Amino acid sequence: MRNRIILTFVNMKLINIYCENNGVTKAYEPGTSLLQIAQDQEIRLGSPILAALANNLLKELWYEASVPQTVRFIDYSHPDGKRCYQRSLTFLLQKAVKDTCQECALSVKHSVSNGFYCELKNAPGFGVPMVADIARHMRELVAADLPFEKTKVQTEEAIAIFQRQGYVEKARLQQTRGKLYTSVYYLDGYADHFYGPLAPSTGALSSFGLVPYYKGMLLMFPKADNPATLESVVVQKKMFDIFQEHKLWVDILQAGAVGQINELIQRNDGDELIKVSEALHEKKYAQIADNISSRSGDVKLVLIAGPSSSGKTTTSKRLSIQLKVAGFIPKVLEMDNYFVDRDQTPLDEHGEHDFESINAVDLPLFNEHLDQLLHGKRVVLPKFNFDTGTRSYTGTHMELGEKDILIVEGIHALNPKLTEAISLKNKLRIYASALTFINLDENNRISTTDNRLVRRLVRDAFFRGHDARATLHRWTSVRRGEDKNIFPFQENADIMFNSSLLYELNVLRKYAEPMLYRVPPNDAAYVEACRLLKFLSYFEFINPEHERGIPPNSIIREFIGGSSFSYL
Repeated sequence: MRNRIILTFVNMKLINIYCENNGVTKAYEPGTSLLQIAQDQEIRLGSPILAALANNLLKELWYEASVPQTVRFIDYSHPDGKRCYQRSLTFLLQKAVKDTCQECALSVKHSVSNGFYCELKNAPGFGVPMVADIARHMRELVAADLPFEKTKVQTEEAIAIFQRQGYVEKARLQQTRGKLYTSVYYLDGYADHFYGPLAPSTGALSSFGLVPYYKGMLLMFPKADNPATLESVVVQKKMFDIFQEHKLWVDILQAGAVGQINELIQRNDGDELIKVSEALHEKKYAQIADNISSRSGDVKLVLIAGPSSSGKTTTSKRLSIQLKVAGFIPKVLEMDNYFVDRDQTPLDEHGEHDFESINAVDLPLFNEHLDQLLHGKRVVLPKFNFDTGTRSYTGTHMELGEKDILIVEGIHALNPKLTEAISLKNKLRIYASALTFINLDENNRISTTDNRLVRRLVRDAFFRGHDARATLHRWTSVRRGEDKNIFPFQENADIMFNSSLLYELNVLRKYAEPMLYRVPPNDAAYVEACRLLKFLSYFEFINPEHERGIPPNSIIREFIGGSSFSYL
């Protein structure tokens, strides 16, 4: 009996770990790391294991399990694995820069051309040889298989560490967060801060590229479906130029990083931040209208495209007002009414109707009507019934006068097939997106995709009856559609309009956080909800009185409500 009691006591000290990758449950001592578990169970994925989902929370592989866990190990093919790889590779680049050029300071600016655009300050003789030297040292660090290490220290200590390394914005960000403790990551004695896990060691980062790009360099990543192959550099001059234009603007305002914006809000200058941001938008709309006016009456068709939650609808409405100021009469042509009947809608790879395909639009009819309208003819417009999936005619007609401008908004607006019958001189193509031009700090960029996702979370909850779970579950499909139908054509735009606002994430946080907290831990969207909650925690809440001062025609009103425009 005594031996049986002792055996029971020993077994109670073990914890069960269920591994989703192989379906095996095995008992381990508390404190066993996820890396040890992966090695013990000989988990093999398509590429190196980078992190794990433990009880639906994203964890580094050195995380030590102390309670029963359901674990899923992830590699680069998983969205969180890809983000982990990108963060780790950015840290590797920082370390290589410092080792190669002690006085140089790396700044990771934004994504463009399938990579991260980076610049070096205090880099004498910067050019192709220096980029090659940095890339060479990065590969040496990968070969050394150095561990990434994480510690948590009092925030005052973390601030001092970042200040010693010359990270002014990283220190400022932590000063404005108001947290007692801050995570500090180390690579061979070099410190940094990230808001998500890193790979276990540099050895997992063998696939990357570093090439000269404009006045800096482009950090290239592997393809998600083939980590052994790098993404191709796709030149995006127009996209790059719009980022550079806004960079100059925020540098003048001293609001290019979240810590700076937080300080402005904490000093009660949020009202000024809102006014300046909105004034920039108004100026841009006026410039687009002036551009149309200057083209000798040739432009009769304005095409507006952009990804989900980019503010396309508000852009078309505010541009319409500026066109009226310029003496034009804007008219909107609804592309949705040109859908083919549902039985003719193309199918996707799963055999489902692909409503986002350009072939779901009756292109011959659409081009015929555009051509007739631009030649002053009257057109009887179709009306698509989404309940029956058929198109009909109700007698609604349209014709354009001398001062009329036709506006078409939709995901395919920049695809040449949509308006192939219309001469380039008769149309102005606009790409609108929330091209986030502020960063968390010197080396942590803010993804434009995350900015749009937070917008959509709020809008879906307020105006479409979808909770955060529904939005997060659908987001992957939305992104696939964007990659296929929108992003390949964005450089076709004559004008790029950046719909992001300096203050918007500080406003959106108040609305998005309660929605994200309601995602239950057993839901697949929980890991993404936790990531977004961590991301939003870096933004200071804006003064409610200042929020009430957001103009009723602001793009942000499309998402939080209170707009003077109506949205169907």
